[in-house]
Amino acid sequence: MSNDLVTLLSQDPTLAQTGLDEDTLAVSGGRGGTKRISIKGSVFRKYAGGKEVGKIEDRSMNIIFVKMAHKPSRMFYDKGYKEGERVSPACWSSNSEVPDAEVKNPAALTCATCPNSVKGSSDNGTSTRCKLSWRTAVVLPNDPSGDVMQLVLPATSSFGKEDNGKFPFRPYIQHLASHNVSAGRVITKMSFDTNAPTPKVVFSVHARTPDEDLAVIARQSKSPAAEAAIKMNVYQADAQETEKIEPIAEDVIEDVPQPTKREASPSFSASDNKEVDMSNVMKKWARKS
Repeated sequence: MSNDLVTLLSQDPTLAQTGLDEDTLAVSGGRGGTKRISIKGSVFRKYAGGKEVGKIEDRSMNIIFVKMAHKPSRMFYDKGYKEGERVSPACWSSNSEVPDAEVKNPAALTCATCPNSVKGSSDNGTSTRCKLSWRTAVVLPNDPSGDVMQLVLPATSSFGKEDNGKFPFRPYIQHLASHNVSAGRVITKMSFDTNAPTPKVVFSVHARTPDEDLAVIARQSKSPAAEAAIKMNVYQADAQETEKIEPIAEDVIEDVPQPTKREASPSFSASDNKEVDMSNVMKKWARKS
């Protein structure tokens, strides 16, 4: 009967696992899709299965990075992007260096020589048509063994200069590396830059990761959820056998400053932030009724 599993779970709740094995995840296509944190509208929002399931209004929150793409990625929509629409990009790059092999009609041989990846190529004349972003996987410090969530950072949150002890993503990781500290060994404070015209977050060290959580962080970094969070998946409308996934997050599509044009060739202070009580984060992110 169709309710046999429900009956079994009601009789023995321990049957349900906190984590599925890799074979079950692979064949089933995952459990509800990738969970992610969005910075849309300068508000921290939680998405699951493509739907917003919670948000917090605090200007900062604490996270632990468990995995990061080694390089940023790029995505170009020749017909523009509209929220909620499933649109196939015209070109994309998993390493922001060359178009992926699956791209049928690359805009250029390399991203560095592509007219869509230079400043001023967008319709507004100030940013680029091809958008750059960095994919990461994070967990919440008060529940390190819980959900691994995708955090995709736009270019403005990924590059730039340190300001009053707060860093964009790559300079922050470089700051940690210069002191021989791996990202997973610290709890990172992620804060909105309230002076930025579009959603932008900056990072700083909040505290050390408790020793008892280090093994959990290492295990989470090797989980299928972490691997999925940093992988660039592309929706291709004319490829029927291609898995249909969520469109790229809205906060990554926004116009942002990009590298200056090249010739073609063959923070704010800690007092401005309300410290987040991480023990209440999951309550605030409870599924909406």
